[in-house]
Amino acid sequence: MDTFGTPRKILHVDMDAFYASVEQRDNPELRGRPLAVGHGEARGVVAAASYEARKFGVHSAMPSVTAKRKCPELIFVKPRFDAYRAVSQQIHAIFAEYTPLIEPLSLDEAYLDVTENLKGIEIATEVAEQIRARIKAETGLTASAGVSYNKFLAKMASDQRKPDGLFVITPKNGSAFVEALPVKKFHGVGPATAEKMLRLGIETGADLKARDLAFLQQHFGKSGPYFYWIARGVDEREVDPDRIRKSIGAEDTFVEDIDDLERATAELRPLAEKVWRYCDAQGISGKTVTVKIKYSDFTQATRSRTGTVPFTNIADVFEAASGLLTTVYPFKRSVRLLGVTLSSLTNDQTGDATQGQPQLDLDL
Repeated sequence: MDTFGTPRKILHVDMDAFYASVEQRDNPELRGRPLAVGHGEARGVVAAASYEARKFGVHSAMPSVTAKRKCPELIFVKPRFDAYRAVSQQIHAIFAEYTPLIEPLSLDEAYLDVTENLKGIEIATEVAEQIRARIKAETGLTASAGVSYNKFLAKMASDQRKPDGLFVITPKNGSAFVEALPVKKFHGVGPATAEKMLRLGIETGADLKARDLAFLQQHFGKSGPYFYWIARGVDEREVDPDRIRKSIGAEDTFVEDIDDLERATAELRPLAEKVWRYCDAQGISGKTVTVKIKYSDFTQATRSRTGTVPFTNIADVFEAASGLLTTVYPFKRSVRLLGVTLSSLTNDQTGDATQGQPQLDLDL
């Protein structure tokens, strides 16, 4: 809602299998074939998977060896971030013709507030349809869009008809949509949180809505109020065109706890790679690496290292992270979660430090 109680008109536009789709567009021989963007060597990780590969269970952040085992015909293509950035600039130029209120989340997705748009179009669905058509015509790629009255629901809507789909959640049906949705599909609920909710008997939005604010704060701390309100289809966050990140982080909770250093170090690599891929795609870097360790008893420790200049490659980020991990070994208890964060971010072309935005967590 805006200050006058009128529902906002929010779009979430998300490109379909973006990196993989760019590769298939630019190389006709790859079209219709299972494709993974990433490095196919033993310690590589899938950065993106085409829809043909996803049918075999291949997905981003999956180790390359696992992906190849699931899909023996899988083709690996090394990422071309310059190409992805160029297409992203085309897409954002299209957005800017409709509204100045654009909040980029990554190269391939963004929130748009089109309540009062530059084209004077009253129906948000029509704006979304025009934007999707323009993207297809100008880039040859497809985008999915969600249309709703707040950011949370717009984000949820964009996943409903992928690929190349459009889905609308109105104020009238927002609450019912949330109640029927499994909490593991909620934006902001990662695998570890979903597991915790399941242990508490919370499987759907309706289950979440049935818990009061005190209960949710007790079990989820500062995230409690967020969960309380989204269970009711309420999200007052505005689309923020000036959003700047101050750190990029990825973490993973393991199916089985880890006791030995070698395995823990191996688990750090895909986390460091995911963080670096994001930074590389955005043209940013950072001077500080932080490793987060959560033990089986849920106590945790963090270790950080800050250099005099920003990191320039994944090898150095991984070396720093693995070095920090050795400082807490032998582990006081088995490890259930590891995380890697890069902070003190700078634009690697200008050297300007970014500031003022909470950490972006990349859930695995």
